[in-house]
Amino acid sequence: MGDATHRGATGAPAGPKGPSYQDLLDLEYHPVPDCLRENTRPNLGCGNLSVERYLSREFHELEVEHVWKRTWQMVCRETEVANPGDTHVYDIARFSIVVTRTEAGQLRAFKNACLHRGRQLVDESGNYEKFRCPYHAFTWSLEGDFKWAPCKWDFEHIKDDEFALRQVQVDTWGGWVFINMDLQAQPLHDYLGVLPQHFERWKPENGYKMVHVEKVIPCNWKVGWEAFIESYHAIATHPQILNYTEDADTQYDVWGDHISRTMTALGVPSSHLSEVTDQEVVDTMLGVSAMVARPSHAEIPQGMTAREYIAQLNSEEFSKNHDRELASFATMAERMDSILYSVFPNFAPWAGFHPNITYRFRPNGDDHTTALMEIMVICQLPTGAERPADAPVRRLGEQELFSQAPELGESLGTIFDQDLFNMPKIQKGMHSLDPGEVVLANYHEVRIRHFHQTIDKYIRGEL
Repeated sequence: MGDATHRGATGAPAGPKGPSYQDLLDLEYHPVPDCLRENTRPNLGCGNLSVERYLSREFHELEVEHVWKRTWQMVCRETEVANPGDTHVYDIARFSIVVTRTEAGQLRAFKNACLHRGRQLVDESGNYEKFRCPYHAFTWSLEGDFKWAPCKWDFEHIKDDEFALRQVQVDTWGGWVFINMDLQAQPLHDYLGVLPQHFERWKPENGYKMVHVEKVIPCNWKVGWEAFIESYHAIATHPQILNYTEDADTQYDVWGDHISRTMTALGVPSSHLSEVTDQEVVDTMLGVSAMVARPSHAEIPQGMTAREYIAQLNSEEFSKNHDRELASFATMAERMDSILYSVFPNFAPWAGFHPNITYRFRPNGDDHTTALMEIMVICQLPTGAERPADAPVRRLGEQELFSQAPELGESLGTIFDQDLFNMPKIQKGMHSLDPGEVVLANYHEVRIRHFHQTIDKYIRGEL
């Protein structure tokens, strides 16, 4: 199946053409958080990966058994299950889980199956007083206790106290709810490693979900996921962003088995380009995201760099969602850069003081040839501000583009459309790849290598 454990190659780039990410942090006016100064310099080898990891049903079955049944997975926002009876249905591969808030205010998560004949107990997310099977009316409380069945005298062999719904682990971090079907798995906060400490400054738990867009994509879920854990593809796939995106000198980090990060500087041109002026950087970047209200054209004040000016513009808009003026304490990196973490296997939150994009990829049901791609945006609120309702998911149709979702805006949506255009071509092309292996860069694609090595550790039973 193409073991992803690799040895014996240098992991560091031979020599960047432009300033490193750490060089840019040296130019900050405010103290740089320690977590951004971490530079793990991962060296994970240079071996190839078998295409069977993406194409074969056999490998999908290994993932179902050893990854999806045993890892912590993000389900929803805490605010989406905030009140007694609030229930969220989470489907992964061929499994279904319900997360609910009990009358006592506790979170509970159960396998979504009636213990009588196995019918899915809850069909869709909503608010429930109890869980009543639509097939034969077997009923359980929100705490999972068995309460009633018609003709209950006909089930004298059932002991009520042994007929409770089967629980799975549930916990929270950063305003997100996570589940794990493995009752013996390590606690969530141990699994998350450095992540809680790194995000203490940005407090994602204070935000609300302002955007949630979902689309079925025609490829294995890993093909989609991998497009968002490296910046190496920007030069060919997103050429319109190169004037303001330093893709070539992106910093990649990994911690343990479950956490990795990409940090790509914005407001500076790609080192693939030459002779891009600061004004050209600003002219290209302004208006790129519909999520942030900025002028469509502005002259850089004398004595400022493009990066400084964009950070100033962002501060003016983003400070509306914070208790302090961001320019008084936040670094430029935190106000504008693409700082993207990932939690194995499929949850990727951005960090910083701006509307933070979050990605999730998973198989489309039990189909290993298609996937669900989700884009969410978390917006911060000042302390004590009234929290808007979380945005419901907008499910795009087969022919709908991300750029047609008004929540994303045409410019940002176009970037996702460009990624989407590649995905089915990758899935198809791998069938013709000779000798049946994909080649990875040692550094720019180190997060992909780290991801596959962790998959293999779960399959081998090492995690």
